[in-house]
Amino acid sequence: MASVDKEFTFTDKNFNHIRDIVTEHSGIVLSDAKRDMVYSRLVRRLRALGIRNFDDYCALLENRDHEEFTHFINAITTNLTSFFRENHHFEMLANEILPDIMQRNRNSKKIRIWSAGCSTGMEPYSIAMVLKEVVPENWDVKILATDLDTNVVETGARGIYQADRVTGVSDERMARWFMQGRGINADKLKVSRQLRQMITFKAMNLLQPFLFKGPMDIIFCRNVVIYFDKDTQRQLFDRFANVHAQGSYLFIGHSETLYNVTDRYQLIRNTVYRKIA
Repeated sequence: MASVDKEFTFTDKNFNHIRDIVTEHSGIVLSDAKRDMVYSRLVRRLRALGIRNFDDYCALLENRDHEEFTHFINAITTNLTSFFRENHHFEMLANEILPDIMQRNRNSKKIRIWSAGCSTGMEPYSIAMVLKEVVPENWDVKILATDLDTNVVETGARGIYQADRVTGVSDERMARWFMQGRGINADKLKVSRQLRQMITFKAMNLLQPFLFKGPMDIIFCRNVVIYFDKDTQRQLFDRFANVHAQGSYLFIGHSETLYNVTDRYQLIRNTVYRKIA
């Protein structure tokens, strides 16, 4: 069956081929309901390349080393984010979790945090603000921020945002951690160097070997695994546990759960877990 009244013919075969590639490469499972979304995002790539049909585009994607494959994955992945999204997580981080980790790590004075699926960087920068407010300056604190989408990783590393996208940030934090652009950049805000220096941004596929050995004290992986099937989730959280310090913390998204996924974490609060095995 083919789509009708569209600029490019988009058959069931095309859609199934594309979602098979996406699942194989990223673990993301695209339902039938995502068909129009996939079409609308990829027609821009066909136009940019001067390709006239989806059959030829699908043939091009068979070469995983072709530069288009990166554009393809970037086009498909969803990057909904905001500063202090699900703010109860950041309140718990400041009031309970960081004090606990500081007590346990009082000899090393070291904290390591991973923002997995960091999107454009608003999550790791939110984490960094809390860390600066809670953890003493003489501690060694670092955040690793990773995402499959190379474009959003680059955006995060720059730390420059349209002013109207910077919502959910208190006036006090705005004054302390953001710089207002001038002239033609008057509608933009830049995150302070202090926060940017705390974070290392890297493009990383969660299905492939991690770029570090750990151990991590805190992992944020929110609204990422909702797109994975259960088997992929089980494998991923087992690998998380392998690089996660014993007794440390995992944050997941409000629509996600580890129930029937892993027994290596214990639920301690809504969507907040502690590693136990």
